[in-house]
Amino acid sequence: MALMPVDEARARILSNVKPLAPENVPLAQALGRVLATPLSAKRDQPPFNSSAMDGYAVRSEDTATELTVIGTSAAGHAFKGKLNMGQAIRIFTGAPVPTTADAVVIQENTTSGKTVTILQPARASQNIRPQGLDFQKGETLLPAAIRLNARDIGLAAAMNYHILRVRKKPVVAVIATGDELVLPGKKPRPDQIVSSNSNALAAMAESFGAKVINGGIVRDDLKATERAILKMAKADIIVTTGGASVGDHDFIQQALKNTGVKIDFWKIALRPGKPFMYGRKGKQQVLGLPGNPVSALVCARLFLKPLLDCLQGLPVEEPATMARLGIAMPANDSRQDYVRARLELAPDGSRTATPCGKQDSSMQRTFRDAHCLVIRPPNAPAAGIGELVPILNLDF
Repeated sequence: MALMPVDEARARILSNVKPLAPENVPLAQALGRVLATPLSAKRDQPPFNSSAMDGYAVRSEDTATELTVIGTSAAGHAFKGKLNMGQAIRIFTGAPVPTTADAVVIQENTTSGKTVTILQPARASQNIRPQGLDFQKGETLLPAAIRLNARDIGLAAAMNYHILRVRKKPVVAVIATGDELVLPGKKPRPDQIVSSNSNALAAMAESFGAKVINGGIVRDDLKATERAILKMAKADIIVTTGGASVGDHDFIQQALKNTGVKIDFWKIALRPGKPFMYGRKGKQQVLGLPGNPVSALVCARLFLKPLLDCLQGLPVEEPATMARLGIAMPANDSRQDYVRARLELAPDGSRTATPCGKQDSSMQRTFRDAHCLVIRPPNAPAAGIGELVPILNLDF
């Protein structure tokens, strides 16, 4: 049976996926959340003509060089009177400019005592930030479907929002299977290894905006695997790692079927990650990832990230970018290859991707050292040094 192409697998996973419902969260808890509705400014910023400098507010048409100081305007403490010819107001940065003043003479251009002497006059509007300079009431400043960063949070606060409407966080349950696994910090037997996949996958899912339930390690037993899956009934996505093949100790596929999951496809034309499996149970999505660490993480990058993006109302991620090869590569076979590579940026802005020397799917160190994946389409011809190839960034 022909293996399913990567693009078809991804299209089937994302078909009919709708964004999760929105919810309201306090501004202080909105970092990293996806905005569900656009935000328009509730007020002008600044909300009044304000001084950009410490100095004296004056009328620019006033030709007198010695002015009487009749009051003070400080941030949060506006001068409420009227400024006439021959008068000045002591003013500080950020303070409201009196309505009859139209310029601020900086402090360095004056000498002061009971009166202030203007050494260098200010022209109209000089050293004044006009009302609405930054933004005006009603302007849409933050569009929907963006992941909020610190700058977005600051802008929303300046727009006078304390509650934001964001998409609910998708809930991802991670289940690792295998009698050979022990948790980090435990002492493994000579025939065991330390489980890393569940921790890495949980971290990846969180970085993609999900709330994670870590189901721990499930032993190689059909009933135990079924119970672990049923416990995650409220998760939007179940991610399993290991046990996805057809060996005597691989129970994931059968356990999923026994618990009502309809398997859509199994095995795709991908390296690393051929045993990848996908199914659904109602609205719940199930990704069955391989047990090899790099295979699992590459599959998560290719399939879990876009699925989580869709559930959060984000646009489908950008297509692969291009870089020049640092070494020659042989022709590829019928599987789409994702090759770990280091990425270097030249002074002219061009990028060079140099594949790591060893690509075994169990080697996490090279995955950690890589910056990107060089994509080798099925049956791609040999590629020489300097040839442009598509890459997928690993830093997200």
